Amino acid sequence: MARSLPPLTWFRAFEAAARHLSFTAAAEELGMTQSAISQQVKSLEQRLRVPLFVRQARGLSLTDHGRRLLPEVGAPLEALAAATARFDAGPSADLLTVATSVSVAQWVIAPNLPDFTAQHPEVRARFLSAIWPDDFHSAQADVEIRFGSEKQVGRDAEPLLPNRLVALKSPELAGALDELPLIEAVGTSTGWRGWCEAFGGDLQPTLYADTYGMALQLAAHGNGVALVSELLAQHALRARLVVPAHPGSVASKEGYFLSVRADHAAALRFRDWLLALLAR
Repeated sequence: MARSLPPLTWFRAFEAAARHLSFTAAAEELGMTQSAISQQVKSLEQRLRVPLFVRQARGLSLTDHGRRLLPEVGAPLEALAAATARFDAGPSADLLTVATSVSVAQWVIAPNLPDFTAQHPEVRARFLSAIWPDDFHSAQADVEIRFGSEKQVGRDAEPLLPNRLVALKSPELAGALDELPLIEAVGTSTGWRGWCEAFGGDLQPTLYADTYGMALQLAAHGNGVALVSELLAQHALRARLVVPAHPGSVASKEGYFLSVRADHAAALRFRDWLLALLAR
């Protein structure tokens, strides 16, 4: 059986960090947190079983392994970008294009979309999953829901609320918070360590997911307690897919931000509908 390849996101994180010799600069370029870049590079090193960087107080330097890998990774990434650009025709004039993370599409938009389509049956919509900043750029979307810090998402984006982190578990999962497995969404600045700073204790996660949406899905299936964005949790809580594992919440340094084309009528209607939905 052929060996599976590491995720493309790991290679992108490595390539950007190698060009800048900085996890921070790579994070700014790719619209991620510094910890997410560091975690993905570390995962790639563990998968390849070689160090790719020498981590120093004043920055990074490539190891011999990293120097050999960089051109092998950079060229395919450029080829992929060029190949996909040829197919990007942009949105149709009569079609509303919404670019968002799978987490928001799955847990916020999909459960409530029948309400929007009932109110606006004339709107034809296309949904695109987007994570990286250039994903949003190439999509040329009318509505963008971006995840990150306020600095990362740009000045034209407005925050979506609520934006605190809550601890959730399946209603079938019995036990106190310190007795259950904990699920961590990696790549975010606030996690179970921040929870412990707010409420005390020494809680250590045992399961890791790369998005809040995946962490919420794991919790809904009884795998443990997930610390996730309250924005994503609303439908899951109403449907009793999850219940609070603790009455508290903590502030998040990252969140979801909305940006729409001001000259697109359907995009403005979608914005108004989404904000009204979250306000409820």
